[in-house]
Amino acid sequence: ENMRGREKTGTQDASAKRENANVLRSLSVGNTDGNDAMEDDVGFIKNWSLERKVMAPRYSLLREVGRGSYGVVYEAIARRSGASVAVKKLRCDAPENVELALAEFWALASLEKRHENVVQLEECVLQRNGMAQKMSHGNKRSKQYLRLVETSLKGERVLSHPEEPCYLWFVMEFCEGGDLNQFILSRRPDPRTNNSFMLQLTSAVAFLHENNIVHRDLKPDNILISEKSGTPVLKVADFGLSKVCAGLGGAGKDDEGEDKNKNVVNVNKFWLSSACGSDFYMAPEVWEGHYTAKADIFALGIIIWAMLERITFIDAESKRELLGTYVRQGADIVPVGEALLENPKMVLNIPQKRKSSMSDGVKKLLQDMLAVNPQDRPDALELHNRMDQLTCAA
Repeated sequence: ENMRGREKTGTQDASAKRENANVLRSLSVGNTDGNDAMEDDVGFIKNWSLERKVMAPRYSLLREVGRGSYGVVYEAIARRSGASVAVKKLRCDAPENVELALAEFWALASLEKRHENVVQLEECVLQRNGMAQKMSHGNKRSKQYLRLVETSLKGERVLSHPEEPCYLWFVMEFCEGGDLNQFILSRRPDPRTNNSFMLQLTSAVAFLHENNIVHRDLKPDNILISEKSGTPVLKVADFGLSKVCAGLGGAGKDDEGEDKNKNVVNVNKFWLSSACGSDFYMAPEVWEGHYTAKADIFALGIIIWAMLERITFIDAESKRELLGTYVRQGADIVPVGEALLENPKMVLNIPQKRKSSMSDGVKKLLQDMLAVNPQDRPDALELHNRMDQLTCAA
């Protein structure tokens, strides 16, 4: 599972802190246009004469805010703007770690436009052997980038010196409001917030699917909250399991000589086979390993249902209380998708609680989102339009 445990904090030794500060110091203050050649942004951390030629430090680390199985997340300050940013340092040694890191980079780098409800990647930096390089997608002049891609594809390490660790640094906007679990469960129920969050979530997923990205791990842990504007704004994050179902787009021809702009991929007909995600949010077809972007719609249905009724379970590993719906089978709780796979004719009890203020419109929409047959679920655009009508009528 890719990086988890944002709530955990830990201590670092002094040498690690100095190394982290040096990497961030090596990044130039210029723009982050991916068209710039990576070689222009190379800074040798240990070579102080070269480092003095690089402009003032870009980021200053403040504190560690999360630690997972293959990386660490820090809060930092962008020195030029004074804005808070999140800096995620991912160790790229094992092939599975490389695959997760590259998946996140490819997904976020493929987005040509910003969306308010999708976490924004400011830049990505590759660090190895005292050298920091800005990453740009598909740059064939960077041997290190190509080695990472080869490591991911082959499933075995192809880096030349195992003793020299390689890291990817992701600089993203900082979300000070925590994740959706923390936000919802620490406050009293608020219908206006629920309506706003439902609309924001469906807008984010519609945007991702429009841009040929299937998230594949939608869950409250991966939905962060920004409160900079004074009102909570959701940010879909953690794209380590995501799949870009087409190229980066743009002008030109594909392999068959077709205009790329005309060769639009329908993510709802693009079949995926890797059974990945988190159990309680996985659609029935994901358990079988044959699914499309409609699996994201199912996961969103579980999240929204749990948010509206505050249905929770205790995660066995982290012992945290998490938002998520489930089916009771005796003394056990079973993920909805798994239960539907075992019994496709099972009728979901929506809403679960007797005293529920859930409208008939929302109930019907959730039933459609959680349909056993993916073809019976709305696509992301239809879902957002229906949600817009429901929340406007509320």
